[in-house]
Amino acid sequence: MDGEYRVTEPTETAETPRWEYFVTPLLLHNEAQILNNWGAQGWELVQIIEGPAGGNVAYMKRKA
Repeated sequence: MDGEYRVTEPTETAETPRWEYFVTPLLLHNEAQILNNWGAQGWELVQIIEGPAGGNVAYMKRKA
């Protein structure tokens, strides 16, 4: 198989995770409590960025 490469297309299987996403504002005085509440419901923090109107926005995901 020297010099020969095989390209396979990814296929969807039962092992392929599916995600749902959620975006929520983070109040500056309660960040940890807000994130812990979402975490208790199975949400994982992906990123925090500054929102378009100012303030922080958290992007969350969890398996669907």
